[in-house]
Amino acid sequence: MSNGFDIYTLLFLVLAVVIFLRLKNALGRRTGSERPPHDPFTASSAKSNGAKQAAEDKIVALPRRRGEKQAQAVDGAEERLKDFAPQGSPLAKGLMSIIKSDPGFDPEQFLQGAKAAYEMIVTAFAGGNKPTLRQLLGKDVYDGFVGAIEEREQRGEEVESSFIGIDKADMIEAGLKEKSAQITVKFVSKLITSTSDRDGNIIDGNPKKVREVTDIWTFARTVTARDPNWKLVATEAAN
Repeated sequence: MSNGFDIYTLLFLVLAVVIFLRLKNALGRRTGSERPPHDPFTASSAKSNGAKQAAEDKIVALPRRRGEKQAQAVDGAEERLKDFAPQGSPLAKGLMSIIKSDPGFDPEQFLQGAKAAYEMIVTAFAGGNKPTLRQLLGKDVYDGFVGAIEEREQRGEEVESSFIGIDKADMIEAGLKEKSAQITVKFVSKLITSTSDRDGNIIDGNPKKVREVTDIWTFARTVTARDPNWKLVATEAAN
């Protein structure tokens, strides 16, 4: 009986190992390096990073000290910033302070991401798309946008909006407040937008006229956070 018990025990152990291996192959494992959610501020570099990442996966790089990363980021930064801010200006100094705290910051990539985020936010607000707004807005701005959407819905109003494009997008202010990097961007865009009441009457805007809109928006992110996403934390309409 002892020999029989040992044989069955062995069979059960073998069966358990086979099931475990099959589950492992079918489901895979989380390694902590999964792709993050879509982020308009980093999506523009995804393609170029693909080939680079494939090569880097085969290399074990020694970690650099923070001071070395900062020095490398600052080296040549003034030359890169001249396309976005006059040398020695408050804007240039603000951007430099962000680069020193976040060596991975790239002003050109940020501006491209800000343009994409602007279009997404304007379109989501017109369509009442709260999930998209939640991903891109800071809490206070999100609460304000959602409040306006809900008031509009209660009145039975509908917004029709077509985003034509962005004519200009310029960084006008930048700085570091404690651990928060903040950059203000002035957007000049063209939209076709109109609002109708519950009876279908146009009460605001013109569905056949292109309108120029100027907005001043401030984006922020915590430089010490692993999350690379910037969020809209303040808005101002210039017209």
